[in-house]
Amino acid sequence: MKTFITEYLTKVKEIADQLRIEDFARVVTILYESWGNDKNIFICGNGGSASTASHLASDLSKLGMKAYCLNDNPARMTAITNDSGWGKVYSEQLGTKIDKGDTLICISVHGGLPKWSNNLWQAMDIAKSKGAKVIGIVGCDGGVLYKEADASIRVENNETPLIEGWHGLITHLIVELMKENQPTKVCSECQRIRSCNTPRCDCGAFESEMVLGVVGNISEVTRLCPEFIDNWEKDEIDSCKISS
Repeated sequence: MKTFITEYLTKVKEIADQLRIEDFARVVTILYESWGNDKNIFICGNGGSASTASHLASDLSKLGMKAYCLNDNPARMTAITNDSGWGKVYSEQLGTKIDKGDTLICISVHGGLPKWSNNLWQAMDIAKSKGAKVIGIVGCDGGVLYKEADASIRVENNETPLIEGWHGLITHLIVELMKENQPTKVCSECQRIRSCNTPRCDCGAFESEMVLGVVGNISEVTRLCPEFIDNWEKDEIDSCKISS
């Protein structure tokens, strides 16, 4: 038993060393853009990944994001499966909901292969056709999602328990990054900065001009720019500005 535990934890450490910070930067940049523009975040997964998707949607919603888990409605899912087949269970839901500026997050051990989770890459196709961005949180070789998503985080391992466990940790880290640096709005009436999850400014105004930036360590960013990713590990982000 001791040997098994030691070997398992060794694999956990190896995965940690393989994760790339720049992948997290790309993912949170896409989420900031949707959040800053008051757009929707749709999340889905199958099996154990379905529970991770539901958990992530709940955590992002608590931050004030418009986050929705597509596998949270059993009646809707079974109706689509019965009428159109399992492959359409997410794409059919997205067809009438997702729009340009929204983000779709697909969570999958195999990354959406013809044999496994093909409903995820069908959902990705719909999202892209509507002008939405796609994020993949995957394992194994990443499958279709890793190759075609706008940003992906991959657990480089072939064992489902390890991959699913790490997906839980990865999604929690994403939430903490979003929590640490929240997008802001500038009130068109009084010019005061406020967080995006506040529907009304203190002065009473509802309409606000959006600043695609974040507070905290990156308070001066007026629009998320390419240098955001390059400077992710540096202290120079505070001075990163480009015109809209």
